Amino acid sequence: QVQLVESGGGLVQPGGSLRLSCAASGSILSINAMGWYRQAPGNERELVAVIITGISTNYADSVKGRFTISRDNAKNTVYLQMNSLKPEDTAVYYCNANLRARPDIRLREYWGQGTQVTVSS
Repeated sequence: QVQLVESGGGLVQPGGSLRLSCAASGSILSINAMGWYRQAPGNERELVAVIITGISTNYADSVKGRFTISRDNAKNTVYLQMNSLKPEDTAVYYCNANLRARPDIRLREYWGQGTQVTVSS
C-alpha cells in the first residue's frame, strides 16, 4: 500500500523559510510526477509546484522565484524549499504523486495527509 508522509510544516515569520519533505513508500514501480498543492481556508486546492519525471518542473506564478521543488529519486522523496514566505502562503500543503505500484500497476494518484504552514508575525 502506497503512503505519502509529509513533514516540515510549522509557524514562521514573514520573510522566513521552511522546507517541506514528502516520502513515498510502498511497492513503487515508477513515479510519473510528484508535487505540492496547498489549500487555504475558503479556497480551492491549488498547485504549488510539480516535477514531471524527465520532462519539466512547474511552479505557480505566485511562488516563482521564492519556492524550489526538488526530488531524491533514490528515496522517492520530494522537497519544497520555501523562502521569502508571505502571509498569503499560509495554507495546508499536500504532497501529491502519480505513480505505479504493486499489486495494481495502473497509474494512480495519491495524496499525503497535509501539513500546516502558517506565516505570521
